[in-house]
Amino acid sequence: MKNTWLRVLLPVVVVLIWLVGAAVGGPTFGRLEEVSSNDQASFLPASAESTEAGELQQQFSDSDAIPAVIVAESGSPIDPRDLGAYEDLGATLGGVEGLEPPAEGAPAVAGPIPSEDGFAVQYIAFVSSDAELAEVVTELRAVLADELPDGVTGYVTGPAGFTNDLVEAFGGIDGILLGVALGAVFVILLAVYRSIVLPFLVLLTSVFALATSILLVFGFAKLDWIQLSGQSQGILSILVIGAATDYALLLVARFREALGENETRWEAMRVAFRGSVEPILASGATVILGLLCLLFSDLNSNKSLGPIAAIGIVFSLAAALTLLPALLLLFGRAAFWPLRPRFSPEAAAGITPHHGRHAAHTGAGAETGLERLRGIWKRVALLVALRPRAVWIASLLLLVAGALGLTQLQASGVPQSALILAPSNAVDGQEALGRHFDAGSGSPVYVVAPEAEQEAALGVVTAQEGISDATVTTDSSGAAVVEDGRVLISGTLEYQADSEQAEDVVRDLRAALDDAGPDALVGGVTAVAIDTNDTALADLVRIIPIVLLVILVVLIILLRSVLAPLLLVASVALSNATALGVSALVFNGIFGFEGADASVPLFAFVFLVALGVDYNIFLMTRVREESLRIGTRPGILRGLGVTGGVITSAGVVLAATFAALGVIPILFLAQIAFIVAFGVLLDTVLVRSLLIPALAYDIGPKIWWPSKLGRVPSPR
Repeated sequence: MKNTWLRVLLPVVVVLIWLVGAAVGGPTFGRLEEVSSNDQASFLPASAESTEAGELQQQFSDSDAIPAVIVAESGSPIDPRDLGAYEDLGATLGGVEGLEPPAEGAPAVAGPIPSEDGFAVQYIAFVSSDAELAEVVTELRAVLADELPDGVTGYVTGPAGFTNDLVEAFGGIDGILLGVALGAVFVILLAVYRSIVLPFLVLLTSVFALATSILLVFGFAKLDWIQLSGQSQGILSILVIGAATDYALLLVARFREALGENETRWEAMRVAFRGSVEPILASGATVILGLLCLLFSDLNSNKSLGPIAAIGIVFSLAAALTLLPALLLLFGRAAFWPLRPRFSPEAAAGITPHHGRHAAHTGAGAETGLERLRGIWKRVALLVALRPRAVWIASLLLLVAGALGLTQLQASGVPQSALILAPSNAVDGQEALGRHFDAGSGSPVYVVAPEAEQEAALGVVTAQEGISDATVTTDSSGAAVVEDGRVLISGTLEYQADSEQAEDVVRDLRAALDDAGPDALVGGVTAVAIDTNDTALADLVRIIPIVLLVILVVLIILLRSVLAPLLLVASVALSNATALGVSALVFNGIFGFEGADASVPLFAFVFLVALGVDYNIFLMTRVREESLRIGTRPGILRGLGVTGGVITSAGVVLAATFAALGVIPILFLAQIAFIVAFGVLLDTVLVRSLLIPALAYDIGPKIWWPSKLGRVPSPR
């Protein structure tokens, strides 16, 4: 009686602990914006030239205000006599609360500045760092809508406008993203298990893992230990839901199998937990270590995503190995209602292990591995057994063909105007600005140079092709402002500040300054974009080998083999290349994207390799378990057959959750959503179902080299 009470009480206590954690962590979702930043400049390392230039540039201003470029575009030439009305509009705009003058005695809004073609006027305003940016930008746009005459359209663009629209685009992360992801997972689980109760138990596990992980992420961001951004927040949500669901499905599959072979739920859970804890922990450890490799990145956004996502995986593991077992113990067979698994004495008798060491039978009584397999997975296992070499060669050629698309991947960064996929007033305003003014207006190039080299530096900037004019920052008397022995030179770009042409101009300017001799630093929006892309590309070269090495070590320890882990790592690396190659063709030929963020290949690699290895871990740990019992080749077929359904379900769930990122109208997230979703399905359907089993079957026991299991003969 005492043991019975303890068995009931322990699951209840575990569920209550998680319930309290989720109740505290859930409301924290709404506070993440307090500790979140989407400022690209803050992502760069302190050693970047644009970072150093930006810090020196701040000495020339007492304000941290964000500039807003306001454009009024007319469908017909503006009569010079109407400029007085536009001056009145400037005064009205200057009355918007939250603006501040750039200098003492200066107006809050500079302008109107007529365009040379006479079709537009421009204003420059500065939004105070203490003001609510969204409120100020909204009010500025409202004033334009109310005050501009018919036929004239107003835009608020520049850094303030783009930041506002970017934050608005990320606004769906807490609500829409989670709703779509959870809805997709629920439908898939309902279709797979045909159970009303089980999908709720699995989703409850995922949601509680996410809610409690948010507490730690919020605390770390509050202490400035990590830098949280909109993209890392979205990826955290999707990663936790997908990973927790995957781990839950593996345990659920083992529990369902064990219920048919054990009479009590307690014994069934003991068997299921013992059989699934090792692959779940190994899978989670692989993902965590892979994500923590991002700490080697020089980009603060990448560096912070590593521990943020790792925290999410830790809580996913904890929930899958504590909360879900407790829920399954409380519900028992009712969790699978209406298709409750029944205890079968025959099944229980049929699973008695062979006690002989490495029972690789070669006599008449030997198992083939196809016993008790049914449906499509029996046919797949039979195909692997009959034509292993043809299967793995065909699979390999298909992957290589897809990987050739990598030559079309344009991951060198995109203009800021291309980041937002939803309608954006700032994007439209930037286009209007480019039609009538120097497109770089409002986002100049800044050059910080020693006072003694002012003339030389100014001469280089003025002579630089692609810069329309350059001026030295002066005081009210017209003398150059000198701070710490340096002067500040501003240059207006002829091209949109985040365009490829502008980046070429800034690169040429840096080279020209180096050749001319002035010890000058170049900063500004364009310089930040250049340094971000260059750092991201350097991260890619540095981090990929580290991730592969870490995952290889984990697999060697788990499988007690060297050859099998080498083949697994090589397969997921090739699968990643194929996913990127196919995605590049889709992005260019179907979606018509202008390119990709320089961080996309790195993020895609880390997620796909870490998550792709998950399914190989689920497969190969079961294969090794069966190989110890019935021999390598039968064990491969048996492992493939019994894990096929659960791993495919897990892959579809994970692909669906990552695909949900596509509802957020941000180019980076849309591209990550497609690449990871496609790559996970590729791993699930082709790599794990055909390539790896067929290759391992063809190699035979030597797949476990150099362990003892690799020296036990196995029949074909």
